[in-house]
Amino acid sequence: MCSGYTQISLVRMLVAFIFALVPLATFGNGIKVIYPAYETDTDTRFDEEIEILRTALNLTEAEYGPYELLPSSVRMNEARYLVELENQVSVSRLVPLNVAWSSTSVAKEKNLLPIRIPISKGILGYRIALIAKDKQAKFDQVKTPADIRDFTIGQGLGWGDIKVYEANGFNVRSTQYESLFGMTALGRFDLFPRGITEIFTEYAIHSASYPNLAIEKNLLLYYPWPYYFFFNKNDVALKTRIEVGMRKMLADGSFDAVFNKYNAEAIQHADFKHRRVIVLKNPMLPKETPLGDSSLWFDPLAMALRR
Repeated sequence: MCSGYTQISLVRMLVAFIFALVPLATFGNGIKVIYPAYETDTDTRFDEEIEILRTALNLTEAEYGPYELLPSSVRMNEARYLVELENQVSVSRLVPLNVAWSSTSVAKEKNLLPIRIPISKGILGYRIALIAKDKQAKFDQVKTPADIRDFTIGQGLGWGDIKVYEANGFNVRSTQYESLFGMTALGRFDLFPRGITEIFTEYAIHSASYPNLAIEKNLLLYYPWPYYFFFNKNDVALKTRIEVGMRKMLADGSFDAVFNKYNAEAIQHADFKHRRVIVLKNPMLPKETPLGDSSLWFDPLAMALRR
């Protein structure tokens, strides 16, 4: 008689076999494209990613057929959804996760299929910090990366940025996403760097609950940080379809339209010209990263970074 563990293993192998045979699985009305569900009900960080996916799928319906775009049936953090995407096995769900978004790295591009078109044009590499209001004077003295090396940085569990900050000599503490705002306000760590498209919305949502939470006034952290769509290694067909759709978006202007819809207001609020730039290295950046294609990147600091 098989043990419970052996039975589960057999089920996992069977599901993996089925989806290896049919990587672009169709059920009902076309292909089901399953992306990671948000971690919380108030989370809006990835609305842009979902709109890009939907637009790319719409633009390729004539060639590839109908689709359904759906969140996963369970919430999961980044570390978990990348593991699930790589394994593409889900005993609890008929169709496993088959697309996700994440910052890139050598390891991720080895284990998954990337579309090397940076979502949001790499804007997540520009970071403004949430801090405790009473720590602002401490940040007023910061001029170089060395000045904040002894500060503690807050990050979510499994976030790729952790390795970047550690590679630059920072102390990092990680916890659940929703806990980061309260811990920042309480001074449990010195700064919680956020993408410029995240910070203003998150502050508006959480500042009433945490009156000591503040947006740091003077600094802008920068490191090359492209977010890509990733796919299971066997899912070449889905990866190809979405990349075709994204290339069409780049050509017809809809990619820029989505970028402006979600980022223009934040770019204005970020007030780049009045912030001191702290440039960090990203040792995880693959050599295939298309840094030389300026059409793919948002770069408000080109002159400042060349000094």
